Amino acid sequence: MNRISIRDNTFSGVPTQGLTSIPIVIVGVAFVSRMYYADAYSSERVSKPTCWSSDTETPALDVPDDQRQSGRCIDCTQNIRGSGRGTGRACRFVQRIALVLEGDLKTVYQLQLPPTSIFGDAVKGGMPLRAYARYLEARETPFVALVTDMYFDAESNTPKLFFKPVRPLEERELETVKGTMNHEDTAEALTLNITLVEDRNDSPFAVTDGFTIKN
Repeated sequence: MNRISIRDNTFSGVPTQGLTSIPIVIVGVAFVSRMYYADAYSSERVSKPTCWSSDTETPALDVPDDQRQSGRCIDCTQNIRGSGRGTGRACRFVQRIALVLEGDLKTVYQLQLPPTSIFGDAVKGGMPLRAYARYLEARETPFVALVTDMYFDAESNTPKLFFKPVRPLEERELETVKGTMNHEDTAEALTLNITLVEDRNDSPFAVTDGFTIKN
């Protein structure tokens, strides 16, 4: 799976690195999910979440019992304002989108959006994802019908993306995008798939007392 990172307010994982704005076509949007990390946040974080939910209501079935924070997200202490940094929640909303670049409408990328890129109001024509979706819905225009400019909010200290329309797709482009929408890579990009990281000090082999060899 091709993934785009937005660390340090630049796009990584795309052919041209270090960009702060890229023209894309959104070919799929997943439901909002939740993720909770017990360890302190780091821009270089590579660890897996401690607890997570794909429906924002209950932790996923594959969350280990000793990591599950609550039976329901609504009752969870990690979902209370102030449980995280400042007045924020320790358990954060995230949303995955599947996208293609304007110059390559067949290669699918996954991007996981932080809450600041999902919720909020428009600023100088740029919109977080939900505001952008409402804007397009009011004009009866789906994401897949146009090129979208995806760029960083220059006034935010943490990575925060805005979206705004650029142009409608041409007929031949739209036909290509329709095929990409139904591709398995798009479905994979929208699927929440948490792979737990094993303890690096644990051996994957069982301990034995020895063996004998018979002639």
